[in-house]
Amino acid sequence: MANAIEGLKPPLLWKYFAEISKIPRGSKNEKQVSSYVFGTAKKLGLEAKQDKSLNVVVRKPASPGKEGVPSICLQGHLDMVCEKNKETVHDFEKDPIELVRKGNVMMANGTTLGADNGVAVATNLAIMEDKSLVHGPLEFLFTIDEETGLTGANNLKPGFLQSQTLMNLDSEEEGALYVGCSGGRNTIGVWKAAFDNAPAKTAPLILRVKGLKGGHSGLEIDKGRGNSIKIINRVFQGLANVDARVSTIEGGNKSNAIPREAEALIFIPKNNVKKAKAIVETWNKTIKAELATVEPDLTITVEEVTGVKKGKVLKRNLQALVCQTISALPHGVTKMSADIPGLVETSTNVAIIRTEKGKIELTTSQRSSVATEIDEIVQTVGAVFTLGGAKVVYAEGYPGWKPNLNSKILKVAKSTYKSLYGKEPEVKAIHAGLECGIIGEKYPGMDMVSFGPTLEGVHSPDEKIYIDTVERFWNYLLAILRNLN
Repeated sequence: MANAIEGLKPPLLWKYFAEISKIPRGSKNEKQVSSYVFGTAKKLGLEAKQDKSLNVVVRKPASPGKEGVPSICLQGHLDMVCEKNKETVHDFEKDPIELVRKGNVMMANGTTLGADNGVAVATNLAIMEDKSLVHGPLEFLFTIDEETGLTGANNLKPGFLQSQTLMNLDSEEEGALYVGCSGGRNTIGVWKAAFDNAPAKTAPLILRVKGLKGGHSGLEIDKGRGNSIKIINRVFQGLANVDARVSTIEGGNKSNAIPREAEALIFIPKNNVKKAKAIVETWNKTIKAELATVEPDLTITVEEVTGVKKGKVLKRNLQALVCQTISALPHGVTKMSADIPGLVETSTNVAIIRTEKGKIELTTSQRSSVATEIDEIVQTVGAVFTLGGAKVVYAEGYPGWKPNLNSKILKVAKSTYKSLYGKEPEVKAIHAGLECGIIGEKYPGMDMVSFGPTLEGVHSPDEKIYIDTVERFWNYLLAILRNLN
């Protein structure tokens, strides 16, 4: 861990990044990291409060001569997405993230890195400690459970924040200023499980899809990446000619991640096993060819399972309904913005499928920067589930953040960037959920902007942060704080 950050700048930020990487902090498991932040603030002699949800706010007085500057809040979330490669041995409940430095890139060893949003947490902790900095009164807001429910932001109470200006440090492209984000909602289909005994003279096999890149279901949804649930369903339907029967199907882990892996336990008549293997290999070649540019590591395999003497398979009508529903469900971009070139306006992600005791559950997620379009795509997905015989569960959503191009903090951020780097930053909206939408509802009139260093592959084990952009991000943030008056 120490060797991975040796010599990196700014050293204080990277010190704290390494420290929080030792602390398990998956979504809904933030108690330890929340206590660490609160305890660090107290050790530094700073005012700090922790609410019942485990959100933390810390206040640092202005540096000499900056006492009259209005307070500004720097915000990030404590939790991280916990994803790992199937072969990686890692317990996110207790094991530290193992940092791996590769040239200008910081990654983790087979797991998500947690730079989303550990970089904001480390940045805030470093600014809290550094007494040499020039700034007005500061608040540091650390929220919990951004990745799975935005619980922390949703539970913020009046008076917890005093600032009327906020810089969210949860964007992932250095040189870009984000001024708007999409809202979102999950739509879930649930079938009551019904099984038959596996037919006589059938063999159990495991069908697997793996090697996909996955990634953030907002930021990477327009990249044309493979969806393991959609792929395994295509292959299974290709096995209809050999009378394949599904016992269980599992795929994906997070509603806000494109599923990378999926597997199904299937039963095939013994005299058709050789033919089934040939069919799977044909699909492996076909789909690899379709996705060759974006998914070079995709593999689709099937292998016989030993030790399974008896098994259960889904009733034929239920199997047909589930497979047809997966086929019919839209996945990917449904509309691009007509106002902001290159911005995905509306999308949907087929995210997680589980065969559990008594039910089959399929989770999807919808996003849009237009509230009425979220309603439309949710209705579309719900209709597909209904036609497929599933009970539809609509999860609570989260609001978008409407851009304000006349924002004061945006103007300061733009002029500061140009003075530092001699060029204008990009002003953008993002097809992902930021807490700014909720914070703006909780604290009406809050002036906000979001930015950060460059990250790629977030929500997947390919997550990486570009080291040189961290120093630029740090210098830029400190320059904004100096320039505020």
